[in-house]
Amino acid sequence: MAGLTISQLSKSFNDTKVLTDVSLDIANGEFIAVLGPSGCGKTTLLRMIAGFEQANDGVIYVGDKLVTGKGQFVPPEKRRVGIVFQNYALWPHMTVSENVGYSLKIAKVEKAERERRVQEALKLVDLQGYGDRRPANLSGGQRQRVALARCLVAAPSLVLFDEPLANLDVHLRASMEDEFARFHKRSGTTIVYITHDQAEAMALADRIAVMDKGRLMQFASPKTLYNEPANAMVASFIAQGMVLPAEILSVNGSGACEAMVLGQQVRLRCRADEVVRKDAQICIREDDLELVKQDGFAVRVKRSVYQGGASRIEAVAEQAPELNLHFNLPDPLHLKADDVAQLRIRSGWVIPEAGAV
Repeated sequence: MAGLTISQLSKSFNDTKVLTDVSLDIANGEFIAVLGPSGCGKTTLLRMIAGFEQANDGVIYVGDKLVTGKGQFVPPEKRRVGIVFQNYALWPHMTVSENVGYSLKIAKVEKAERERRVQEALKLVDLQGYGDRRPANLSGGQRQRVALARCLVAAPSLVLFDEPLANLDVHLRASMEDEFARFHKRSGTTIVYITHDQAEAMALADRIAVMDKGRLMQFASPKTLYNEPANAMVASFIAQGMVLPAEILSVNGSGACEAMVLGQQVRLRCRADEVVRKDAQICIREDDLELVKQDGFAVRVKRSVYQGGASRIEAVAEQAPELNLHFNLPDPLHLKADDVAQLRIRSGWVIPEAGAV
């Protein structure tokens, strides 16, 4: 096993910048997810870690071994980096054991040693007794575990997952999330997990790297990303946060402040070094909004979607129609399109000023 260090990594294809100054320091045995919208550069980052693409600038270390940068480029087959793809890529004419042990056979590993390592890999993914089956006789989840075992049998120092659950149905995805979590706990392998699914990333990762337009937006624990987004992109991207303009009226220096938001004075969470300013932005979640009869700000309902036990209400602020809001309204309360209601902000997070460290 080994950690992973990426420093100021940049990549362009012709005149198009795909990655710009990406830096990540991943500890040995850590489970990291890379998350972002389509086209943010996460797959290119994976390909560069694996050695399928060369960098224009920056360095990559796997453990203490320099594999990219400073005039050095180690080819994929010598990086000891395993990859699990979303399409499994299993050979249909081979048995499970033959698929898992193929790389060892090519490397001319002695048969007895090869069989021992194949059985160890199958045990690690809970597929003991499946060695003689063929991929066609396995479920989607079992095929995914065969692909994982094939990766592990080569004893990689680092494992990369490229959206491995994208081709599975909802129920199977949930069970495979549990499988991956158990595998990580058993093996202690360093994992970099590429996904566009926030629920996957939040459920599995120790830390999440949020990317947008080729840049790293924030690298933090799931809880920190949700509660303390570093900028407006992360705030709106994670769990559909709502970003609102605000004026910071006063700060107490210990993580709380008073602000004016949509004509309402609100007590908010903030960084200890937050300052009084007029051009602030805040992030609120749907649970931060409360329906009130008076002393709130007016909103007009655009859409009400019943979700069983509660309705998701989508609305706009009457005084700022460009601001879209959403919140849950539990039964038996009800609102319909074009209704006007009043909301109160119970809490929220002040997004740090651009450039704040």
